[in-house]
Parts: sequence; structure tokens; C-alpha cells
Amino acid sequence: MKYNCLIIDDEKLLADSTAEYFNLFGVNTVAVYSAEESRTFFKENTAELILLDINLGDGSGFELCKELREKTNIPILFISARTSDDDKIVALNIGGDDYVQKPYSLGVLLAKVKAVLKRYGQAAAAEYADGYLTVNFAAKQVNVNGNTVKLTTLEFKLLAYLIENKGKVISKKELFEKVWEDKFTGDGTLNVHIRRLREAIERTNEPKYIVTVWGDGYKFTGGKE
Repeated sequence: MKYNCLIIDDEKLLADSTAEYFNLFGVNTVAVYSAEESRTFFKENTAELILLDINLGDGSGFELCKELREKTNIPILFISARTSDDDKIVALNIGGDDYVQKPYSLGVLLAKVKAVLKRYGQAAAAEYADGYLTVNFAAKQVNVNGNTVKLTTLEFKLLAYLIENKGKVISKKELFEKVWEDKFTGDGTLNVHIRRLREAIERTNEPKYIVTVWGDGYKFTGGKE
């Protein structure tokens, strides 16, 4: 499931009340209470923004931020009762996007979150994500079930073109011209790249993302067929 906001905070009452308030104002939000619960969350869900407490019962928010930054570039706003300028500097240097002081005003925090989500939404076209497969077009990064996979430049270009035309059958001729920029590329070359892409992103040996439409070409389905 896709959420607008994930709150990671071991202060359960505060996290729950913040999530409830956000949901009342149309920001689809869920709360978890530990680093381990956040890892479980991302196995089956996605979020557009994270509110992350520095002090977690099972670890440091700083360390969790570093871990998350290896897999995603979504905005992370630190929330903390700590007032040290050093904490704020560390938070921003390791990949945090802002630092929110506890106790916070729910109204002010909601306005900040909405502003970040608006900016993120404007850049959403730069990323494809469905909870299993994430493709960041700007960074040319692909994550499958939370793990980074390496593609060649041409493989990434092929995947990106198919995703940009999701649901549309793309002929081999169009792929040769738009991806290879060479109308004389052979079927064998294309078949090899399609096979490698499937090996990198598919859940099973039966393709669900990149589907062959016999006699016509290929279609990216988002794993729904």
C-alpha cells in the first residue's frame, strides 16, 4: 500500500495522535514505533515522506536514516526533543531534509509536511514505485524488494522507456529507434536485453512486469497481469 507519510517514533501516543491528525486533513499517514517495524513496513508498502525520530527504542534515527538513504531518496524530516545544533547538522549531513523540534504544533507540522509532499509530487514523475519495484530516473537507480540491482546503461534506458509507456504495447521497431536510436538493431540483441531485465526485476520465471505481446512487441504492466 502507498502512504503519503510514515511516522517512525517510539513515543506511541504522540506518533498515533500525529498520524490521526494528518489523516483528518487528507494526508494518508501510518505510524510505526521502531527501526525494525519500519523495515517490515517497506517490504510491502511505500511512503512519499518519512517523519523520523532521532531516539528510537531499538537504535538511532541517524543510523536508520543512513540505511534508508541506501535504498530511497524520499524526503526524511527528523523530529526530536534534542536541541543541540550538532544534532541538526548531523541530521542534514546524513540525508535528512529538515529538523523539527519537539514539542511541535500539529498545525505547523502538517503545513510543513504538505509543502514537502507538494514539492515531492511535482517531482514524482522522476520515479516509479509500486512497493516492490522502484526506479529513480534521475539517479538511474533500481531497487527490487528493497535491494539495489545494477543495470547497464542500455538496460536502464530500455526499462525507463517501457515504464514511461506503461500499459502501451511498444513494437520492436519503436524500441530500436527510441532506445538504441538505430533502426537496424537485430531482434537477438533486443531479446538478450529483455531477458536480462526480467532476470533483474521479475518475481518469478513467468514475466509479470515486462510482458511479451506476440507479434506486436512488449508491454510494461506494473506487475498486474
